[in-house]
Amino acid sequence: MDLRPDLNELFRNLSRLPPSDGARSIMFVGCNIGAGTTSVAMSFGLLAASRSSKASWLVDLDLKNNPVYEGFRKGFAKDVGKPGRAYDASLRQKPIYKISDATPEFLGGRAGSIRSSLDTKLLTAHQISGTRLMVTRFRKERLEAGQTVKVQAQPGWWQAVRQVADWVIVDAPPVQASGIALSCAAQMDGVVIVVRADDTSARDAINLQTEIEAGGGVVLGSVMNAARMDTRLARHLSY
Repeated sequence: MDLRPDLNELFRNLSRLPPSDGARSIMFVGCNIGAGTTSVAMSFGLLAASRSSKASWLVDLDLKNNPVYEGFRKGFAKDVGKPGRAYDASLRQKPIYKISDATPEFLGGRAGSIRSSLDTKLLTAHQISGTRLMVTRFRKERLEAGQTVKVQAQPGWWQAVRQVADWVIVDAPPVQASGIALSCAAQMDGVVIVVRADDTSARDAINLQTEIEAGGGVVLGSVMNAARMDTRLARHLSY
């Protein structure tokens, strides 16, 4: 769902955040599964791109599903195009992911160490036609049988992205599905928690804030998705 009309004030507020050595970097993470974080991140990414002189990068940390790329491919917003050609998103840095062979090798009845590789060509960036927005996609189809992938902290890569963009927007899976947000939060200027008004308790949001800050991240606030007239949760989340 295109939420740009509802995010203009959020964009103005986050635009006041002083960037640290390059682009502003903001992560969106859902408090619960189904909070609508990807819609918020995609919408915010389009707003940022429309006001960028360089470009805005929307980094999708759900490497298994690529929901951001798939959303634009299916026509997320009527007034923007679809993802274009693939560009290498490695930026000459060590990748933000690690590929592991999940099948142990048995040598003399003993399990050998799990083999790992760092293929730097599996993350691509695609410009959304008619915009200055670049979205990432992980080429999961190139994984071999039994291989798994996970995100790893690589400050050098995040710094390289900051140098080529005005905004870096990150869509992170909820912590119930993955710990990616917690491991990458410290690389961001700030984190915005996305909550679903009819399905989130204030305690859940506060617990997530505590986890993010314990890992070195800075929580800037929250976005309430699917909000109705009942504002009791909004009062509890005023931090």
